[in-house]
Amino acid sequence: MDNAKVTRRLCTDRTGHDCGTLRALTVLTLAGLLAGCVAGPDFRRPALPDAAAYTAVPWPAQTASAATAFGGTQRLVEGATISDRWWRELGSPDLDALIDDALKASPTLASAQATLRQAQEVHAAQAGSTRYPQVDGGIGAQRQRSSPATLGQAGDAREFSLYNASVGVHYNLDLAGSNRRALEALSARADYRRYQLEGARLTLVANIVTTAITQARLAAQIQATQTLLSGQEEQLNLSRERVRLGQGAPDDVLALQTLVEQTRSGIPLLRKQRQQSEHLLAVLAGLPPGARELPTFTLADFILPSDLPLVVPSELARRRPDIQGAEALLHAANAEYGVAVAKLYPQLNLSANFGSQALGTGALFGSGSAVWSLVAQLTQPLFNAGLPAEKRAALAAFDTAAANYQSVVLESLRNVADVLAALDNDVQSLAALAAADAAAQKSVESMQRQYALGAASYVQLLTAQQQAQQSRINLIAAQAQRIADSAALYQALGGGWIEPLVARESEPDDS
Repeated sequence: MDNAKVTRRLCTDRTGHDCGTLRALTVLTLAGLLAGCVAGPDFRRPALPDAAAYTAVPWPAQTASAATAFGGTQRLVEGATISDRWWRELGSPDLDALIDDALKASPTLASAQATLRQAQEVHAAQAGSTRYPQVDGGIGAQRQRSSPATLGQAGDAREFSLYNASVGVHYNLDLAGSNRRALEALSARADYRRYQLEGARLTLVANIVTTAITQARLAAQIQATQTLLSGQEEQLNLSRERVRLGQGAPDDVLALQTLVEQTRSGIPLLRKQRQQSEHLLAVLAGLPPGARELPTFTLADFILPSDLPLVVPSELARRRPDIQGAEALLHAANAEYGVAVAKLYPQLNLSANFGSQALGTGALFGSGSAVWSLVAQLTQPLFNAGLPAEKRAALAAFDTAAANYQSVVLESLRNVADVLAALDNDVQSLAALAAADAAAQKSVESMQRQYALGAASYVQLLTAQQQAQQSRINLIAAQAQRIADSAALYQALGGGWIEPLVARESEPDDS
């Protein structure tokens, strides 16, 4: 019996399938199963903070109050919804319009948006080159001179043209999941850029709010200081007149003149700070200083929110963009560790080429000779001292990202605790300053009555008025700080932004 027929019979199963075909199917099945595996640990989101409160001593449900403007009681409402436009709670239409313009024109936000688009396109480019086969088409022509003598044959040399057209397909069968882990890392870094954009928006709005409040405070303090200076100058003129009449000492004039000039020197400083705040507002709005007239703010433009939101520490980790950004970097580091692990496993590259060769272009796509090739290349690192070190480096990078995440969470909790402390202590300071201002005003009224009755001198009246004005300057600063504390709480809680309630990519797509 023919040996070829015997071999053929032995290599055929009961169903009539050739054993070579079975082996090929087995190899493809195993390759598919291996391709479903992904090296390295799957990412698991960090546990939420288990702290029940921001401080050891719970804060009262509402703050104290003060008998003055912006001295009302503020109530802390746990679980309250924070508006996306939380700054409108401050009651200034001019501020709302300025922030709306800034969100459209800010170069800082434009830069963050462009960086996000770049990260998304880098992910899309990598996905396109690794998830799907690469198909290339080629066409070429060459002129050759062939001599039979090179083959030990007789005859004359011959010249001819050779044309070829081909299509090539290349694919990396991602056995260990290196490509999928790399895509997972790029996706996480795109998330990080998105959180950076949200953080930039929050910071921009908070800076505009704080600068507007600062501008309002400076305007009120300039006015109060000018009033104080006027009273001091009047007192100085009276002292000079008394010296001229021989009823006063020259040293009193010098002392008053020193006080007047010290007060006068403070006005340019306050004016400079106010002008700087105007310049800063313009830049924050995406405009050069002086490009157009911006609104000027006074304390009367604002209202104090009576209800302030408060979220538990565990929810804070899902609200603040900086915490979410740190988590995205941790996710990326975890995926990059998987890439380093995958390099220790076999790599399988598949390629196929099909084309046609002909001596003329007319026959290239007709009667030309068909040429094809199929190549499968499996490589396994046997000795590469750098790969284990690369794996350890990736693990160290993951540990760094984990420590950074914990640091960001702790700093965020501290930030909220500091703002809560400011809300409690600043209102107490405001109450004391309000009481001092009320007492100073009563002292002025009493001195005015005594002066009208001739029981007090005009100098004593001016002194009482100056003390009242100095008390009023301190009170203005405390009132403005009360508004700023409210804005700081909104910022510390992450503003109105919250992570979208969609499934985060914690595991690579195996489809």
